[in-house]
Amino acid sequence: MILSRAPLYISLYACSIAVTNAFLPNSASSIGRITTITSGEHNKEVSSSTSLSANFLQDFLKGSPSLPLTGRNCQARDLMQDLIQNKKCFASEVGALAFGEACADDVVYNDCYEPSPFVGKAAVVGHMVAKVNQRKQQGDVRIDKISDGNIACGYAWTWVAGEQEGLRGTTFVELNSEGKIQFVQEIPEPIYKPGDLTLELLKAVTKGAEEKPKPKYTKRSPTAANEVAKYLYLEVQGGEVEESLRLFSDTIIYRDFNYDEVLKGTVEVKGFIEDFSFPGIEFKAQKFCDGVNSTCFTWEVRLNGQTDAIKGISFYELDPETRKVCYIRDVPESAIKPPPLGRLARTLKPGLGVLTGVPAGSRPGGM
Repeated sequence: MILSRAPLYISLYACSIAVTNAFLPNSASSIGRITTITSGEHNKEVSSSTSLSANFLQDFLKGSPSLPLTGRNCQARDLMQDLIQNKKCFASEVGALAFGEACADDVVYNDCYEPSPFVGKAAVVGHMVAKVNQRKQQGDVRIDKISDGNIACGYAWTWVAGEQEGLRGTTFVELNSEGKIQFVQEIPEPIYKPGDLTLELLKAVTKGAEEKPKPKYTKRSPTAANEVAKYLYLEVQGGEVEESLRLFSDTIIYRDFNYDEVLKGTVEVKGFIEDFSFPGIEFKAQKFCDGVNSTCFTWEVRLNGQTDAIKGISFYELDPETRKVCYIRDVPESAIKPPPLGRLARTLKPGLGVLTGVPAGSRPGGM
Protein backbone atom coordinates (compact mmCIF):
# COMPACT_ATOMS: atom_id res chain seq x y z
CA MET A 1 0.00 0.00 0.00
CA ILE A 2 1.14 3.51 -0.77
CA LEU A 3 -0.52 6.36 1.05
CA SER A 4 -2.39 9.06 -0.86
CA ARG A 5 -5.74 10.83 -0.93
CA ALA A 6 -7.52 8.09 -2.83
CA PRO A 7 -7.38 4.44 -3.90
CA LEU A 8 -4.24 3.23 -5.52
CA TYR A 9 -5.49 0.27 -7.52
CA ILE A 10 -8.18 -2.32 -7.93
CA SER A 11 -8.20 -5.37 -10.13
CA LEU A 12 -10.32 -5.52 -13.26
CA TYR A 13 -12.32 -8.42 -11.90
CA ALA A 14 -12.88 -6.69 -8.60
CA CYS A 15 -14.14 -3.59 -10.36
CA SER A 16 -16.55 -5.52 -12.55
CA ILE A 17 -18.06 -7.29 -9.57
CA ALA A 18 -18.20 -4.04 -7.60
CA VAL A 19 -20.01 -2.35 -10.48
CA THR A 20 -22.48 -5.26 -10.56
CA ASN A 21 -23.09 -4.91 -6.83
CA ALA A 22 -23.46 -1.15 -7.11
CA PHE A 23 -26.16 -1.33 -9.79
CA LEU A 24 -27.70 -4.71 -8.89
CA PRO A 25 -28.09 -4.61 -5.10
CA ASN A 26 -29.60 -8.09 -5.00
CA SER A 27 -26.51 -9.65 -6.55
CA ALA A 28 -24.89 -12.29 -4.35
CA SER A 29 -21.43 -11.63 -5.81
CA SER A 30 -18.71 -10.37 -3.55
CA ILE A 31 -16.19 -7.67 -4.29
CA GLY A 32 -12.89 -8.97 -5.54
CA ARG A 33 -9.25 -7.99 -5.47
CA ILE A 34 -8.38 -4.46 -4.50
CA THR A 35 -5.57 -2.51 -2.95
CA THR A 36 -5.77 1.10 -1.94
CA ILE A 37 -4.07 3.71 0.00
CA THR A 38 -6.51 6.25 1.06
CA SER A 39 -9.97 7.22 1.89
CA GLY A 40 -9.52 9.84 4.53
CA GLU A 41 -10.92 7.39 7.07
CA HIS A 42 -8.75 5.22 9.20
CA ASN A 43 -9.21 2.82 12.05
CA LYS A 44 -7.13 3.40 15.15
CA GLU A 45 -8.44 0.26 16.88
CA VAL A 46 -6.01 -2.12 15.25
CA SER A 47 -4.37 -5.22 16.61
CA SER A 48 -0.76 -4.24 16.66
CA SER A 49 2.64 -5.06 18.03
CA THR A 50 4.22 -3.31 20.94
CA SER A 51 5.82 -0.08 19.78
CA LEU A 52 9.55 -0.47 19.32
CA SER A 53 12.21 2.21 19.32
CA ALA A 54 14.82 2.57 16.61
CA ASN A 55 17.74 2.07 18.98
CA PHE A 56 18.52 -1.32 17.49
CA LEU A 57 19.59 -0.13 14.06
CA GLN A 58 21.69 -2.76 12.35
CA ASP A 59 23.29 -3.18 8.99
CA PHE A 60 20.46 -4.96 7.26
CA LEU A 61 21.19 -7.01 4.18
CA LYS A 62 18.23 -6.50 1.85
CA GLY A 63 16.60 -9.64 0.62
CA SER A 64 18.43 -11.87 3.10
CA PRO A 65 15.86 -13.73 5.19
CA SER A 66 18.41 -15.27 7.53
CA LEU A 67 20.46 -12.26 8.65
CA PRO A 68 20.68 -12.30 12.47
CA LEU A 69 19.86 -9.13 14.38
CA THR A 70 21.51 -8.71 17.76
CA GLY A 71 20.11 -6.80 20.72
CA ARG A 72 16.47 -7.84 20.41
CA ASN A 73 14.39 -10.99 20.12
CA CYS A 74 12.76 -11.89 16.83
CA GLN A 75 10.79 -14.93 17.98
CA ALA A 76 8.16 -14.87 15.21
CA ARG A 77 10.75 -14.43 12.47
CA ASP A 78 13.01 -17.17 13.84
CA LEU A 79 10.10 -19.60 14.23
CA MET A 80 8.91 -19.15 10.65
CA GLN A 81 12.41 -19.44 9.23
CA ASP A 82 12.88 -22.69 11.10
CA LEU A 83 9.52 -24.13 10.03
CA ILE A 84 9.94 -23.21 6.36
CA GLN A 85 13.68 -23.52 5.74
CA ASN A 86 14.63 -26.30 8.16
CA LYS A 87 11.46 -28.27 8.86
CA LYS A 88 10.18 -27.86 5.26
CA CYS A 89 6.60 -27.36 6.44
CA PHE A 90 5.33 -26.69 2.90
CA ALA A 91 7.23 -29.56 1.25
CA SER A 92 7.00 -32.55 3.63
CA GLU A 93 4.34 -34.12 5.83
CA VAL A 94 6.78 -34.21 8.73
CA GLY A 95 7.26 -30.46 8.32
CA ALA A 96 3.51 -29.90 8.07
CA LEU A 97 3.04 -31.74 11.37
CA ALA A 98 5.81 -29.63 12.92
CA PHE A 99 3.92 -26.52 11.83
CA GLY A 100 0.84 -27.86 13.61
CA GLU A 101 2.83 -28.43 16.79
CA ALA A 102 3.87 -24.78 16.69
CA CYS A 103 0.22 -23.65 16.60
CA ALA A 104 -2.12 -22.70 19.43
CA ASP A 105 -5.22 -24.84 19.89
CA ASP A 106 -7.43 -21.97 18.67
CA VAL A 107 -5.23 -20.99 15.72
CA VAL A 108 -6.87 -19.35 12.70
CA TYR A 109 -5.23 -19.86 9.28
CA ASN A 110 -6.80 -17.56 6.70
CA ASP A 111 -5.42 -18.89 3.41
CA CYS A 112 -7.04 -16.41 1.01
CA TYR A 113 -6.77 -18.91 -1.85
CA GLU A 114 -9.39 -21.00 -0.04
CA PRO A 115 -13.10 -20.20 0.45
CA SER A 116 -12.90 -19.88 4.25
CA PRO A 117 -10.34 -19.86 7.09
CA PHE A 118 -9.16 -23.01 8.86
CA VAL A 119 -9.89 -22.81 12.58
CA GLY A 120 -8.27 -24.97 15.24
CA LYS A 121 -5.07 -27.01 15.27
CA ALA A 122 -6.55 -30.14 13.70
CA ALA A 123 -8.03 -28.20 10.77
CA VAL A 124 -4.77 -26.33 10.21
CA VAL A 125 -2.69 -29.52 10.28
CA GLY A 126 -5.05 -31.08 7.75
CA HIS A 127 -4.70 -28.02 5.52
CA MET A 128 -0.91 -28.04 5.75
CA VAL A 129 -0.73 -31.74 4.86
CA ALA A 130 -3.08 -31.12 1.93
CA LYS A 131 -0.81 -28.29 0.70
CA VAL A 132 2.17 -30.65 0.85
CA ASN A 133 0.32 -33.38 -1.03
CA GLN A 134 -0.89 -30.91 -3.66
CA ARG A 135 2.73 -30.18 -4.55
CA LYS A 136 3.30 -33.86 -5.38
CA GLN A 137 6.89 -33.69 -4.08
CA GLN A 138 7.70 -31.04 -6.66
CA GLY A 139 9.57 -28.09 -5.22
CA ASP A 140 9.38 -25.99 -2.09
CA VAL A 141 8.63 -22.49 -0.81
CA ARG A 142 11.45 -19.94 -0.68
CA ILE A 143 11.48 -17.00 1.72
CA ASP A 144 12.46 -13.88 -0.23
CA LYS A 145 12.07 -11.31 2.54
CA ILE A 146 10.99 -11.64 6.15
CA SER A 147 10.36 -8.93 8.71
CA ASP A 148 12.31 -8.91 11.96
CA GLY A 149 9.25 -9.25 14.15
CA ASN A 150 9.10 -10.74 17.64
CA ILE A 151 5.39 -11.23 18.39
CA ALA A 152 4.39 -11.15 14.71
CA CYS A 153 6.15 -11.17 11.36
CA GLY A 154 5.46 -11.26 7.67
CA TYR A 155 7.33 -12.81 4.82
CA ALA A 156 7.39 -12.58 1.03
CA TRP A 157 7.64 -15.99 -0.63
CA THR A 158 8.07 -17.75 -3.98
CA TRP A 159 7.34 -21.31 -5.09
CA VAL A 160 10.44 -22.94 -6.53
CA ALA A 161 10.86 -26.23 -8.41
CA GLY A 162 14.16 -27.33 -9.90
CA GLU A 163 15.65 -24.57 -12.03
CA GLN A 164 12.43 -22.55 -12.12
CA GLU A 165 10.41 -20.35 -9.82
CA GLY A 166 6.75 -19.45 -9.98
CA LEU A 167 3.95 -18.26 -7.70
CA ARG A 168 4.68 -15.43 -5.28
CA GLY A 169 2.77 -14.09 -2.31
CA THR A 170 2.93 -12.70 1.21
CA THR A 171 2.03 -14.21 4.59
CA PHE A 172 1.43 -12.58 7.98
CA VAL A 173 1.93 -14.63 11.17
CA GLU A 174 1.05 -13.64 14.75
CA LEU A 175 2.05 -15.45 17.96
CA ASN A 176 0.19 -15.61 21.25
CA SER A 177 1.68 -14.88 24.68
CA GLU A 178 3.06 -18.42 24.84
CA GLY A 179 4.92 -18.12 21.54
CA LYS A 180 2.43 -20.30 19.63
CA ILE A 181 1.06 -19.37 16.22
CA GLN A 182 -2.43 -17.94 16.76
CA PHE A 183 -3.15 -16.24 13.43
CA VAL A 184 -1.99 -16.63 9.83
CA GLN A 185 -3.10 -14.73 6.76
CA GLU A 186 -1.69 -15.85 3.42
CA ILE A 187 -2.39 -14.28 0.01
CA PRO A 188 -0.94 -15.48 -3.32
CA GLU A 189 -0.48 -13.13 -6.25
CA PRO A 190 -3.24 -13.09 -8.90
CA ILE A 191 -2.28 -15.04 -12.02
CA TYR A 192 -4.04 -12.52 -14.26
CA LYS A 193 -2.78 -8.96 -13.78
CA PRO A 194 -5.16 -6.39 -15.27
CA GLY A 195 -2.91 -3.36 -14.89
CA ASP A 196 -4.29 0.00 -16.06
CA LEU A 197 -7.54 -1.52 -17.31
CA THR A 198 -8.86 -1.01 -13.80
CA LEU A 199 -8.90 2.79 -13.80
CA GLU A 200 -12.17 3.58 -15.62
CA LEU A 201 -14.06 0.81 -13.84
CA LEU A 202 -12.86 2.09 -10.50
CA LYS A 203 -14.07 5.57 -11.40
CA ALA A 204 -17.49 4.11 -12.25
CA VAL A 205 -17.72 2.27 -8.94
CA THR A 206 -16.81 5.35 -6.88
CA LYS A 207 -18.73 7.90 -8.98
CA GLY A 208 -20.50 10.40 -6.76
CA ALA A 209 -18.52 9.55 -3.63
CA GLU A 210 -17.87 12.52 -1.38
CA GLU A 211 -14.30 13.44 -0.60
CA LYS A 212 -13.43 13.20 3.09
CA PRO A 213 -11.83 16.06 5.00
CA LYS A 214 -8.08 15.83 5.41
CA PRO A 215 -6.90 14.43 8.76
CA LYS A 216 -5.10 16.49 11.37
CA TYR A 217 -1.79 15.01 12.47
CA THR A 218 1.54 15.98 14.00
CA LYS A 219 4.33 15.66 11.48
CA ARG A 220 7.09 13.27 12.59
CA SER A 221 9.80 11.01 11.19
CA PRO A 222 9.68 7.50 12.71
CA THR A 223 12.66 5.25 12.01
CA ALA A 224 11.32 1.81 12.96
CA ALA A 225 9.49 0.10 10.10
CA ASN A 226 6.35 -0.74 12.07
CA GLU A 227 6.11 2.83 13.34
CA VAL A 228 6.51 4.20 9.82
CA ALA A 229 3.60 2.04 8.64
CA LYS A 230 1.42 3.03 11.59
CA TYR A 231 2.20 6.71 11.08
CA LEU A 232 1.23 6.52 7.41
CA TYR A 233 -1.96 4.51 7.88
CA LEU A 234 -3.25 5.56 11.29
CA GLU A 235 -2.33 9.25 11.19
CA VAL A 236 -1.43 10.60 7.73
CA GLN A 237 -3.86 8.58 5.62
CA GLY A 238 -6.02 10.93 3.55
CA GLY A 239 -3.54 13.79 3.90
CA GLU A 240 -1.04 15.31 1.53
CA VAL A 241 0.75 12.98 -0.89
CA GLU A 242 4.02 14.78 -0.23
CA GLU A 243 4.03 13.74 3.42
CA SER A 244 4.05 10.05 2.57
CA LEU A 245 6.57 10.59 -0.24
CA ARG A 246 8.85 12.29 2.31
CA LEU A 247 9.29 8.92 4.01
CA PHE A 248 10.07 7.07 0.76
CA SER A 249 13.57 6.51 -0.57
CA ASP A 250 14.35 8.17 -3.91
CA THR A 251 15.11 4.66 -5.20
CA ILE A 252 12.00 2.98 -3.79
CA ILE A 253 10.72 -0.16 -5.54
CA TYR A 254 6.99 -0.76 -5.39
CA ARG A 255 5.59 -4.18 -6.34
CA ASP A 256 1.84 -4.03 -6.94
CA PHE A 257 0.67 -7.54 -7.85
CA ASN A 258 -2.07 -6.23 -10.10
CA TYR A 259 0.69 -5.13 -12.49
CA ASP A 260 3.38 -7.08 -14.32
CA GLU A 261 6.08 -4.44 -13.83
CA VAL A 262 7.33 -2.74 -10.68
CA LEU A 263 7.40 1.01 -10.10
CA LYS A 264 10.85 2.47 -9.46
CA GLY A 265 11.60 5.77 -7.77
CA THR A 266 9.42 8.42 -6.16
CA VAL A 267 8.60 10.08 -9.50
CA GLU A 268 6.87 6.95 -10.83
CA VAL A 269 5.24 6.24 -7.47
CA LYS A 270 3.90 9.79 -7.16
CA GLY A 271 2.45 9.69 -10.66
CA PHE A 272 0.78 6.39 -9.93
CA ILE A 273 -0.79 7.76 -6.75
CA GLU A 274 -2.06 10.87 -8.47
CA ASP A 275 -3.62 8.89 -11.33
CA PHE A 276 -5.75 7.01 -8.82
CA SER A 277 -6.60 9.90 -6.51
CA PHE A 278 -10.36 10.09 -6.08
CA PRO A 279 -12.69 9.34 -3.13
CA GLY A 280 -14.87 6.32 -2.53
CA ILE A 281 -12.61 3.89 -0.68
CA GLU A 282 -12.56 3.05 3.01
CA PHE A 283 -9.23 1.53 4.03
CA LYS A 284 -8.60 0.03 7.47
CA ALA A 285 -5.30 -1.36 8.67
CA GLN A 286 -5.82 -4.37 10.92
CA LYS A 287 -2.72 -6.12 12.26
CA PHE A 288 0.87 -4.83 12.28
CA CYS A 289 3.98 -6.85 13.01
CA ASP A 290 6.60 -5.26 15.27
CA GLY A 291 9.51 -5.33 12.83
CA VAL A 292 12.16 -2.61 13.02
CA ASN A 293 13.95 -2.95 9.67
CA SER A 294 10.91 -4.25 7.81
CA THR A 295 7.28 -4.76 8.69
CA CYS A 296 4.17 -6.48 7.44
CA PHE A 297 0.55 -5.56 8.05
CA THR A 298 -2.91 -6.75 7.07
CA TRP A 299 -5.77 -4.55 5.91
CA GLU A 300 -9.24 -4.55 4.47
CA VAL A 301 -10.99 -2.23 2.04
CA ARG A 302 -14.63 -1.39 1.32
CA LEU A 303 -15.76 0.24 -1.91
CA ASN A 304 -18.04 3.28 -1.69
CA GLY A 305 -19.92 2.14 1.40
CA GLN A 306 -20.51 -1.45 0.30
CA THR A 307 -20.57 -4.10 3.02
CA ASP A 308 -18.21 -6.61 1.38
CA ALA A 309 -14.58 -6.18 2.42
CA ILE A 310 -11.46 -7.12 0.50
CA LYS A 311 -8.45 -8.34 2.46
CA GLY A 312 -4.82 -7.67 1.65
CA ILE A 313 -1.27 -7.69 2.99
CA SER A 314 1.54 -5.16 2.63
CA PHE A 315 5.26 -5.59 3.26
CA TYR A 316 7.48 -2.53 3.90
CA GLU A 317 11.27 -2.52 4.07
CA LEU A 318 13.47 0.40 5.17
CA ASP A 319 16.83 1.47 3.82
CA PRO A 320 19.30 0.61 6.62
CA GLU A 321 21.07 3.97 6.39
CA THR A 322 18.37 6.53 5.60
CA ARG A 323 15.56 4.67 7.42
CA LYS A 324 13.24 5.54 4.54
CA VAL A 325 10.94 3.05 2.81
CA CYS A 326 12.90 1.40 -0.01
CA TYR A 327 10.60 -1.51 -0.88
CA ILE A 328 6.84 -2.10 -0.81
CA ARG A 329 4.98 -5.25 -1.79
CA ASP A 330 1.16 -5.28 -1.94
CA VAL A 331 -1.07 -8.26 -2.59
CA PRO A 332 -4.91 -8.29 -2.49
CA GLU A 333 -7.08 -11.39 -2.20
CA SER A 334 -8.94 -12.89 -5.15
CA ALA A 335 -12.65 -12.38 -5.83
CA ILE A 336 -13.28 -16.09 -6.42
CA LYS A 337 -11.85 -18.74 -4.12
CA PRO A 338 -10.09 -20.69 -5.30
CA PRO A 339 -9.39 -18.47 -8.33
CA PRO A 340 -9.94 -20.45 -11.58
CA LEU A 341 -6.57 -19.64 -13.13
CA GLY A 342 -4.79 -20.31 -9.86
CA ARG A 343 -6.49 -23.67 -9.46
CA LEU A 344 -5.64 -24.63 -13.05
CA ALA A 345 -2.00 -23.64 -12.57
CA ARG A 346 -1.68 -25.64 -9.34
CA THR A 347 -3.17 -28.66 -11.10
CA LEU A 348 -0.96 -28.51 -14.18
CA LYS A 349 2.20 -27.21 -12.48
CA PRO A 350 1.94 -28.28 -8.83
CA GLY A 351 5.49 -27.30 -8.00
CA LEU A 352 5.30 -23.81 -9.51
CA GLY A 353 1.68 -22.73 -9.05
CA VAL A 354 1.78 -20.74 -12.32
CA LEU A 355 1.32 -21.83 -15.91
CA THR A 356 4.77 -20.63 -16.98
CA GLY A 357 7.73 -20.37 -14.63
CA VAL A 358 10.81 -18.18 -14.90
CA PRO A 359 14.49 -19.08 -14.32
CA ALA A 360 15.31 -19.51 -10.64
CA GLY A 361 16.98 -16.41 -9.25
CA SER A 362 15.80 -14.15 -12.07
CA ARG A 363 13.62 -12.10 -9.68
CA PRO A 364 15.89 -11.01 -6.81
CA GLY A 365 13.98 -10.69 -3.57
CA GLY A 366 10.89 -12.12 -5.25
CA MET A 367 10.72 -9.07 -7.50
